[in-house]
Amino acid sequence: KKSEQELKDEEMELFTKYYMEWKGAKKSDSISYANIPRFYYRLPAEDEVLLQKLREESRAVFLQRKSRELLDNEELQNLWFLLDKHQTSPMIGEEAMINYENFLKVGEKAGPKCKQFFTAKIFAKLLHNDPYGRISIMQFFNYVMRKG
Repeated sequence: KKSEQELKDEEMELFTKYYMEWKGAKKSDSISYANIPRFYYRLPAEDEVLLQKLREESRAVFLQRKSRELLDNEELQNLWFLLDKHQTSPMIGEEAMINYENFLKVGEKAGPKCKQFFTAKIFAKLLHNDPYGRISIMQFFNYVMRKG
């Protein structure tokens, strides 16, 4: 005959086995968790000087890279000049408009930093019931200044 402790151990073992089967957990499932990348890292403590310096340096490099992607004043003026030069008539009141064909021409001439803004998706996003299929130059320029 088995002792009471042996019976409890056996019961727990069977419970765990059946629970895992019911839950659907297989050994391969638990291995897949090892493939999930880590996305959270705690902030370094005050006494972890090296980790703090590393964090500061990586943040500075990130901000420098983002800053280089921004359009400077001269590039914005050039973009406005190109948009104004390629506007498509007729104007709606005081608002200059541009069609998709001229939009693409400006995109080619504007330079590599501006290339990301001259997509069909952005043109379609700014298109509002114009009978000639055009967008407002001012709305597009404001979009570039907000997103850039």
